[in-house]
Amino acid sequence: MTILPLAGITVLELSHTVMGPACGLMLADMGADVIRIEPTPDGDPTRTLKGFATGFFAYFNRNKRSICLDLKSKEGLKIAHELVQKADVLLENFGPGGMDRIGLGWKKAHELNPGLIYCSLKGFLPGPYGDRPATDEIIQHMVGLPYMTGPVGQPLRAGTSVIDITGGVMGAMGILAALRQRDQDGQGRLIDSALFESGAFLMGQHLAQEAASGVPVPPMTQRGSAWGIYEMFPTKDGERIFLGLLRDKHWVAFAKEFGLEAELQNPLFADNAGRVKNRVPLKEIVTNVTMSMDLATLIERFLKVNLPFSPVNTPSKLFDDPHLNQPGRLLNIKMPGGKPSKLPPLPFTVDGEIFPLRLEAPGAGEHTDAIMETLGYKQGDVGQLRDKGLVR
Repeated sequence: MTILPLAGITVLELSHTVMGPACGLMLADMGADVIRIEPTPDGDPTRTLKGFATGFFAYFNRNKRSICLDLKSKEGLKIAHELVQKADVLLENFGPGGMDRIGLGWKKAHELNPGLIYCSLKGFLPGPYGDRPATDEIIQHMVGLPYMTGPVGQPLRAGTSVIDITGGVMGAMGILAALRQRDQDGQGRLIDSALFESGAFLMGQHLAQEAASGVPVPPMTQRGSAWGIYEMFPTKDGERIFLGLLRDKHWVAFAKEFGLEAELQNPLFADNAGRVKNRVPLKEIVTNVTMSMDLATLIERFLKVNLPFSPVNTPSKLFDDPHLNQPGRLLNIKMPGGKPSKLPPLPFTVDGEIFPLRLEAPGAGEHTDAIMETLGYKQGDVGQLRDKGLVR
């Protein structure tokens, strides 16, 4: 991609874990110079998280640069203020009041740079909950996502950091809107994006259902189906396949492909409303078909008649997915320790091209010298600050 849309935009990112880094990732991939300001001496604690957070840093911090500063020191804060004066955007996702306490809150930043777009990523927008700590999983429970995902009486969190990522993406959208406004009037703006409100937005479809129907929404495992067949089925070889017979043409194609022409004359299954009403006997018919064949055979025959379906995969299947692995469609990224991997880019293209990998996720303070040089610091000055533990 020869021209990146955010080339020339400088972003300061003070963040951790997922929400802030996801926001910065959107901007970095689109060409912004995203500078991670990390704490000395070891950088963002996300780097060393284990368990399900292993790999967070490598995935959400590609195409960024890193400088490590002691923001509790006068010297470190001075450097941060100098960076703010040169930046287009500052984004942060620390606890309420945290940025004000270290001298980098909105009012101070706006004073230093009236054209700065300042994006504050929090658990909640201002209101009764504004000072409460929050995480992705806490907000999932607050908005009812685990209730909707799990079986009745067994709430189950979503299998990815969906609230964190959505909140970060919403923040990036706000930043893009504010940059467009700044093009028109030259003014910086404060953008607030929050986990709770992002989660509520995701749950809006269920709120709308209840508002329209007057009936409390049940978990998705107990939902009233809009279609006669839209669920998982077992296969002969112990696998599972998800099948949707969403339209009359799907039901007709399925019946003809598997020798069920007689069922096409059954008035119970004549249209979608009938198939929904009589889904129990219809499900038995479909189960008999899927249980008679292995997964590979079913996939081949469903493809043949263009039915909506999917094998029930694990995430690891995506590494070798033939569609994702079209040339140039995955990013070749090095994980901590140098192990190569293929990871997804931003999920859209411009003129058919993905946004490329320009920089691996940075080491802590990897770009401190180069960034300090742009502020006018000499190598000897940086060395003295490093010796004092004020930069890395």
